[in-house]
Amino acid sequence: MIDITMPALSPTMETGTLSKWLVKVGDVVKSGDLLAEIETDKATMEVESIDEGIVAALLVAEGTEAVPVGQVIARLAGEGEAVEAGPSSSPLPPAGGVGGGHAASAAAASPVEDRTHPQPLPQAGGEPAFAPIPGNRIVASPLARRIAGQQGVDLAGIAGSGPNGRIVRADVEAAAGRAPAPVAAAPAPAAAPALVAASPPPTPPAAAKSESFGPPFSDIPHTQEKLGNVRKVIARRLTEAKQTVPHFYLTSDVRIDALLKLRGELNKALEPRKIKLSVNDMVIKALALALRQVPAANVSFQGDTLVRYDRADISVAVAAPSGLITPIIVGADAKPMSVIATEMQSLAAKAREGKLQPAEYQGGTASVSNLGMYGIKQFDAVINPPQGMILAVGAGEKRPFVVDDALAIVTVMTVTGSFDHRAIDGSDGAELMAAFKALIEAPLGLVA
Repeated sequence: MIDITMPALSPTMETGTLSKWLVKVGDVVKSGDLLAEIETDKATMEVESIDEGIVAALLVAEGTEAVPVGQVIARLAGEGEAVEAGPSSSPLPPAGGVGGGHAASAAAASPVEDRTHPQPLPQAGGEPAFAPIPGNRIVASPLARRIAGQQGVDLAGIAGSGPNGRIVRADVEAAAGRAPAPVAAAPAPAAAPALVAASPPPTPPAAAKSESFGPPFSDIPHTQEKLGNVRKVIARRLTEAKQTVPHFYLTSDVRIDALLKLRGELNKALEPRKIKLSVNDMVIKALALALRQVPAANVSFQGDTLVRYDRADISVAVAAPSGLITPIIVGADAKPMSVIATEMQSLAAKAREGKLQPAEYQGGTASVSNLGMYGIKQFDAVINPPQGMILAVGAGEKRPFVVDDALAIVTVMTVTGSFDHRAIDGSDGAELMAAFKALIEAPLGLVA
């Protein structure tokens, strides 16, 4: 037998959630075939097989949390090894319990899975009437599957528009707009939606009231949604950041009329290459150059060590369905804005589909969080340790402004830098903000 273990999908990963099996007992697996979807602390990733064989046992139930890296989760039968039919070949743990998952056995699959992997009909002697058909599985992104489950869309009736017919988010949303799929008469426990109506919680003991996070008024109609790994990590890390990192904030109003004019000219020149710069792309470049001009701000605090970086890798906050994630533009100080724009578009799309690889979101020397597209004028962002700073970018808007001792109407963008005072002094933070403002207001420096 060949043991399949929980893989380490990032250098810091210690446990993972087995979100979904993509194979069943009896399936023939070749090297490169997808086995399962694993949820890490940052993304949901599909795991490929590196061996060949027949799936002999699935040892961990779908939805099981905190599965240690290295734990055996499945077994493949090699050439000449027998695979027993029946429940004994798939000893999945029962439903319920913390970290116990919600699938009772390999047979407890969703209606979509049952159609794509028909169960063999028993004959005399317990042998199946036919073997499961490998390769007839629906291929869909984790995000597409999640949305389909929430909206009751049958993936079996959707033609995927992604690579190799892969079903993506847009396909599910288009199908949901046409007509929702009928709901199965008796769904198995594994097909239960993630968001369910909650009954009034019991009144906690007086000693435990301070730790209760239940709804303040139990008679208000409400739902409860179990936190995924990504949201749990966001909650833990941001709490730690605000509790342990001494933030200080510096805010500046920046005129962006010249930047907008240059952006229009550059986009016209880039039209034949089908590249379109956003203001955010130019902000990324400006922050990266400013960090290189003010190296005292391109640092991070790590215990009794101050790390000084010789490159500006900019993490960019992207809102994904599972929570906030920060893909990285590596070496943004040395890249043309056209390259930054292309990379950012690709990384944002992968982030929203939960397809970022660890190397694409781990690291970074500073961050950008831009809420200007929502009309937010100004806000203070929370530092993402061990980084030393994050730049919060507001909306560009027409405002009365004094220019050359005269009142004028100009386009102004308010930016606020959050700095870790353990690593960056106030004067160094102010120098960085001044360098950033100068690059935005005289934007030819971004292309020089």
